[in-house]
Amino acid sequence: MHILDTLKERGMIAQITFEDELYKQLEREPTTFYVGFDPTADSLHFGHFIPVIAMRHMQQAGHRPIALVGGGTVQVSDPSGKTELRKMLSLETIAHNAGKIRNQLSRFINFDDGKALLVNNADWLVPLQYLPFLREIGPLFSVNRMLTAEAYRLRMEKGLTFLEFNYMVMQAYDYLELFRRYGCRLQMGGDDQWSNILAGADLIRRKEQEAAFACTFNLLLNADGQKMGKTERGALWLDAGMTSPYEFYQYWRNIADSDVEKTLAMLTLLPMEEVRRLSRLEGADINEAKSVLAFEATKMVHGEEEADKAQQASAALFSTGGSLEEVPSFAITRAQLEEDNRLTTLLFLCGLCASRSQARQMVQQGAVLVNDSKAQGVDQTISAGDIPAQGLLLRRGKKNYCRILLAP
Repeated sequence: MHILDTLKERGMIAQITFEDELYKQLEREPTTFYVGFDPTADSLHFGHFIPVIAMRHMQQAGHRPIALVGGGTVQVSDPSGKTELRKMLSLETIAHNAGKIRNQLSRFINFDDGKALLVNNADWLVPLQYLPFLREIGPLFSVNRMLTAEAYRLRMEKGLTFLEFNYMVMQAYDYLELFRRYGCRLQMGGDDQWSNILAGADLIRRKEQEAAFACTFNLLLNADGQKMGKTERGALWLDAGMTSPYEFYQYWRNIADSDVEKTLAMLTLLPMEEVRRLSRLEGADINEAKSVLAFEATKMVHGEEEADKAQQASAALFSTGGSLEEVPSFAITRAQLEEDNRLTTLLFLCGLCASRSQARQMVQQGAVLVNDSKAQGVDQTISAGDIPAQGLLLRRGKKNYCRILLAP
């Protein structure tokens, strides 16, 4: 099957330019393509996950990925999807984040023997001379056309800075530079980047009179049309220190039944025959599909050992057997308990509630369990003697757990 048909079958493709030409290009020869990642944080998050999986599919089909870390473009800030100017990062923070992302991408893409490339656009953007750059690239961009782009149009009411207005031009220049250096002919990314990606392909065609293509991926939305990958604590990160393998596993284990098929197709490497079989399960049996999804996604991000641990922890909570060792835990000292041993305080300290007031509200609504018993009230206390050696299990709602341990 053609790689584009594979990506389409999995529901990943949103838009393609010159589609018939791109089919022929990918059939004719191994093609170099790229995806960009601005280092706004020191970890990739779920929003990057689908492009990364697509890179893996493309590489397995014989094409060469370039992972572009935007050490230069992040200094300008992408206005896409933002109502306000992003916070400016220091050069030291950008360099730190870029290094972390480089290491993270290596889990998904094979960079051995030139099978893929890791590059940083700061290498060519920082040394650029402003006037020569304006003279070469500026005449090829229409301000009127740029203002029709969704990223800029949404910002016009609140104010679009000249700094951000440069972002599209710089991203387009990245594509041109990668074409000149490595023969890159395809840029891929999320569909919210369509205008920026299209600008780069158009720049190559106008400047070099060569074929260049743009392809974007669907954003993964739930049945309510909301972006997936958001938790109560914020983004679903791919770094274990920011979102634990257990939390990552549980996020996918608890998705709505209606979201199972598309997430299995887009977020795993399972054959589509198996995706369709699992998606046809109904009633309680659909939990098998969710467990497979959670395991496969966690295995891809954190490795099989961590996926096994997360699965064991989930089994301990939701069925029989399994181990509680991997359930998120919080160690409290005797001194802390002597100072304040209210259950509501413990719910806040362990992270099950964002504040003490939310903890009181959850207890009043009957949404908190201590082991298997409903919390007795907002005045309930927990003493050191109430915490057994294996820990005291607190639960808020149906999905949020924490094992309270007594610190030695």
